Amino acid sequence: DNLISGTKEKRISAIKYLIKLGIGWTIGFGLAVIILANVFETHIYQISSLFMGFIIFAIPIVIIEEKSCLKEKINRIFFVMIGIVLVSVITYFNPVGGGNGMDLSNPNILTFVCGAIAICAMILPGISGSTLLLIFGIYLPIVTAIKDILHFNFHALPIVIAFGLGVVTGVISIIKIIRKALDKHRAATVYLIIGLMLGSLYAIVMGPTTLDMPQPSLSIDTFSFVFFIIGGAVIMGMQTMKIVYAKSEQIDEKTTV
Repeated sequence: DNLISGTKEKRISAIKYLIKLGIGWTIGFGLAVIILANVFETHIYQISSLFMGFIIFAIPIVIIEEKSCLKEKINRIFFVMIGIVLVSVITYFNPVGGGNGMDLSNPNILTFVCGAIAICAMILPGISGSTLLLIFGIYLPIVTAIKDILHFNFHALPIVIAFGLGVVTGVISIIKIIRKALDKHRAATVYLIIGLMLGSLYAIVMGPTTLDMPQPSLSIDTFSFVFFIIGGAVIMGMQTMKIVYAKSEQIDEKTTV
């Protein structure tokens, strides 16, 4: 009975945690959409520099947190190259790139798949859902679609529904697969994630070329060092908050005992 009761309590606790996480993710994404949708077209190079800051500062954090695992399985390092090549190929052959845009009233299977994959970032160390959407070139269409709905323009509702169904599917199925991969093949999975992060830098550099009015890819001249540092500061701040929260949890557990 105690075992069943304990399992039930863990499930309830997990559900409550996911609900809180989902509410926070929804609010954060909504606010980001309102802000980013208005500046993406006019300040694409600053936003791209910001995302580069997110990724480059996040990579060392992933390596440090997984140091023992990566060192023990150094022979799995070739998965880094697999991740880089995978993202680069997807970006190069991106079907929505080159300024062709996407019909927001007529979503395709890519919208659904991207929703399923993006939500998996919740359990992937160091990589965000936005980064994954950027890799697949669907970030701007999704942001635009949600912004239109927030302004009561529902022509883009089909793409949001398809994306939402993908998110639900990812929560139910794909996340379990990734968790098993992290449990049984952690080093290979983490090396692959690092490769995806490195490869996503190429996706960000090419991001301006995917706008409705394509602009030249990010270069040294258009790169914004200020926004790059801001991105890094955000990542470091979040990491600091995580450490502080973990310490407070340990103190609470000791106090309870």
